[in-house]
Formats: sequence, C-alpha cells, structure tokens
Amino acid sequence: MDHGVAFNLWAPTARSVELLEADRPPRRMPRDSEGWYQLLSPTAHAGTRYQFRINGDLVVPDPASFFQPDDVGAPSEVIDTATLRDPVLYPGRPWAEMVIYELHVGAFSQEGTYAGVESRLPYLRDLGITAIELMPLNDVPGRHNWGYDGVLLNAPNARYGRPQDLKRLLRAAHALDIMVYLDVVYNHFGPQLNYLHSYAESFFTTHHTTGWGPAVNLEGREGAFVRGFLIENALMWLRDYGFDGLRFDAVHALKDDSERHFLIELAETVRHELPGRRVHLMLENEANQAHLLERQQGQARYYDAQWGDDFHNALHVLLTGEDEGYYRAFADKPLEHLARALTEGFAYQGEVFPLHNEPRGEPSAHLPPEATIFFAQNHDQIGNRALGERLSKLVNPEKLAQALALVLLSPHIPMLFMGEEAAVETPFLFFADWSGEAAELTREGRRKEFAQFKAFATPEMRAKIPDPCDEQTFLASKLDWKTIDSSPGSLKFRALTARLLRIRREKIVPLIDSGFVSAERRLLGKSPRTGGLDTRWKTTAGDTLQIVANFTEHELPTPKLIVGETLWRLLPAHAQIFQASDIIVRLGRQL
Repeated sequence: MDHGVAFNLWAPTARSVELLEADRPPRRMPRDSEGWYQLLSPTAHAGTRYQFRINGDLVVPDPASFFQPDDVGAPSEVIDTATLRDPVLYPGRPWAEMVIYELHVGAFSQEGTYAGVESRLPYLRDLGITAIELMPLNDVPGRHNWGYDGVLLNAPNARYGRPQDLKRLLRAAHALDIMVYLDVVYNHFGPQLNYLHSYAESFFTTHHTTGWGPAVNLEGREGAFVRGFLIENALMWLRDYGFDGLRFDAVHALKDDSERHFLIELAETVRHELPGRRVHLMLENEANQAHLLERQQGQARYYDAQWGDDFHNALHVLLTGEDEGYYRAFADKPLEHLARALTEGFAYQGEVFPLHNEPRGEPSAHLPPEATIFFAQNHDQIGNRALGERLSKLVNPEKLAQALALVLLSPHIPMLFMGEEAAVETPFLFFADWSGEAAELTREGRRKEFAQFKAFATPEMRAKIPDPCDEQTFLASKLDWKTIDSSPGSLKFRALTARLLRIRREKIVPLIDSGFVSAERRLLGKSPRTGGLDTRWKTTAGDTLQIVANFTEHELPTPKLIVGETLWRLLPAHAQIFQASDIIVRLGRQL
C-alpha cells in the first residue's frame, strides 16, 4: 500500500468508467482490449472510500469490494487483505473428526456480531463441536438477511463487524481447535443493488436459466473471467481469512457445458493453491452427483462431502408423518429411503424423482459414509417452513432424542443447527430486509409458495405467515441464551448431546479412521411407510457398527443384536420388546 492502490473493474459492456475517490475529482479510467478499466491512484491507501461511475451516470460500488462499511449501495473501502493472513497457519483437523454446527451470525447471539459468536466458542468446544459453519457473509442490502442473496461476494457483511473482527473470530476458534467453514453462493446474485447487468452483461447468460433467472456465465472466453472471479473469491476466504473449508450452495444450479466443469476446476485449483492444509470442501447438490465425491488413495479428490438431504427428508417423514412439498418424494417408502441413505449415501441414485419426473442421482454405494453430511435440522429445513418450526415443536422428546442419536452416532459426518443441541423451540424464520417492489414480491412469493399446503389453503391462513421483511421476523429468530443456559429441558438435552458426542469421539471416529468396506440394511415390520430398521457397517479391521431404530408408535420384536458392546440405548431394555422411538447402537470388535 506504500505506492498507492491499483483500481480495476471488468466492465466489457460499459462505454466509460470513472473512479470516484473520496476528496478527489473524478478520474477517467483507461480500458484495455479485454474490457478491463484500470487506474493506479498514488494517494489511495487502506481505508480510502471509493466508487465507480458508469457511462457518466450510474454510480456503483466495486463488485470486488472487500468491505462496505455503510451498506452495499454506499462507497467501498480499500482493505489490505494481506494483513489478515496468519504467518503460522492453523493446520486444521481430520475430516473424520468433524461435528459441524451451523449458525447464522446475526441470529446466533443477542449482539448479532462476530464477537457474539466468539463469546460462545468455549461452550461449543465443551459440548464436543469441532467445526462451526457460518451461513453466508457476503454483503446484502439492509440490516438482516439469510445471506443467500448477496451482491458483493468478497465483502463480509458490515452488520456483523469489520474484516478484522471476522479474523479475530477465526483466530479464537482455531485457538480452541475448532475449525471454521463458510457457506458461499455462486449460483445467483440478489435482486437489489446488483449492478453487474449494467456494465458486464456477459457475467450472465441466457443459454442457461435457473430458478433465479439467467444463469451465471461459466462458459467460453467471457465465462473464463467469471470463473476466475469466483475461484479467487473461494481462495480469498481460505487464504486471507483462514477459513478451513467452504460449503457451496445449490451447485446443481451452476450450469456449465464446458469440457472441464467449473466445479472440477474450482476444487482442483483450491487443492493446488493450498497444499499442506486440511481444507474441506462441501456441496449442496440436488443432482446427487457421486463423481464429485470420489476418493483417491483415501482422500477426497474434489469434494469431501455432500449435504444429505435424502437422509433428512426420509427421516422427517418418518418422525412427523408430513408428506407435502418435497417430502412427497419420500412419503411412499420413507423407511426404505432412510435405510438406503444410511448404507449407501443417497436414496435416489438414478431413479425417477417424483417431483421432477426425471432420473435423479448417480450410484453412491461405493462411497465411504463420511462422503455425506447428515442432519435432522438445518437452516433450510426449518426456515423454509412457513412458520419456521424446529423439530422440537413437531415431535415428542423421545423422537427428538432418537433423531439426535441417529445423526450423531452414524458413521456419516453429523451437523447440528444452532440451538438444536438444547432442543430450543425458538423458530428460525425466513427474513430479508428488502424494500419497495422486492419486498412486496418476497411477501407475495412466500404466501404463494405455501398455497398448496393444507394448513395455508385460504388467504386468511396465508396471512398468518410472518412477513420476511418485518424486523420482528428477524428478531423472533434470535436464540434465547437465557433459556439455553437455565431451562431444565434445555440443560437436559445439552447433556444428552454432550454424552452422544463423547461416544462419537471415542468409538465412532476410530471406525471412520479404520475405513468402512461394506454396509447392509434390513427393514423391520410389514409397512413400507413405517417400521424399524437394522443397519450395519463393517470396517477394514473387521469391526461392525450396528444401529437399530424403531420409528413406529408401537412395540416391535427386538431384532438380533451383534455380539459386542452397547454404545447407546435410548429407552430401558426389555429382552423381547423393542419400544416405540427406541434406538440401539452396538459395536462388535474383531477378536
């Protein structure tokens, strides 16, 4: 920064670009043949505020801004990200040890800041959490938002603190041996204050479309600039801030017919640029593409794991009986779907998916269990409900504990959503601080989305759906730590979670390290919609992990248990009776 700042803007469809630097007259930026406008300012430095003026009229922030102190429509601030880098890198932890805790920075604490998250890190460590996953931080308009409609990918949301505060959170987590992951969104940009169409039309393409409109352009000569921008964003979070991994949102919407798909280039580049670090890459992928999760000499070649939505959806149907919306695709035989997900990773591996009437997925039985991340709740599955109800509001305590034990003691990577460890009933609603037409479209879209559900069949019923743009909707979603820290029910469930995580650390993680070579399943009962299951995994050392669970409302004959140690049983044992909502976890050792 001693010699000024080089300002760059890729604006191939702009006629002219000017740099508006604080306390200086506008300066025209020269353009090269590739559409880059560039200017070196000898007086600019870290902290300088600036904007760009397009075609002598439209004033915009830097699309590659590293910080927006006064929201996304205001001037950008020069940040020297190199000063954030640690001279000695945190080495990370093996993937097998991961217990992920997903949280929203604004709703996790009363403060709604990075410092608020930092203050609770010892609590999470003592619970047994080994990694936290932050919902997207990229800046969005307004005071509160889930983060999935960001418009400035490099700028961490100023509502949570400055970049240095985010860095302090990561350093504090690493000091406690807690890894930190970040959710990033590359498949679309938000509806407000996204100016890319005004000066870089080729950033998007009409050759492909998504649920959000024209797709991000990842193909051809101009798509190469977009690919480079997105890959550099991933490297920035991992290299400059020191994040230990990324979760890529809805990658099925990243449409790319290139010979080398963007997702392959992204993973290979990250692996090449960050050697010697344990960097974990995760996918949300409705397409169930097992080839992205392939292993090479026991290590992930591209991506470590995919979120296991099939597991969640089948489990939710079994626990609640719900069969509307996307649960309809799992309602015909939820027990079979769940058992297949447990033993093979995906429930849909090329079969026709009822909601799309097209084949979905690739064979996944050859993948290790740790290639899928299992959960009973997450931001989507709670927040996409009209009233944001958690599972604790939908099922009894026995079923809730059964689901928790299944998630935490299976050989897959477990994930909890903030507050789940204490069985909180605080809703997590969909919220966004849009204004004008975007706010009205969001309200109406939310109500139309649930018009097909019986509980919201009439306009009067739909009027009860909380307004996403009302600040009270956001405030209602904040965790109540007084209840978590003092309520007998919450304290009891916290103790249950901690106990299960101790068992996982001592008994399940060594099995993952050993490596699983086979899995088998057997359904208990006669109904395709309900019953029990008996699942078993065998390791290379010959050890066997068995999980049996009764998802019915009545007793079942106790299945044959393997010879060995009982790691967990939810309900008191009766010799010939397998009680409703019970779950048994056994470990048989090779002699």
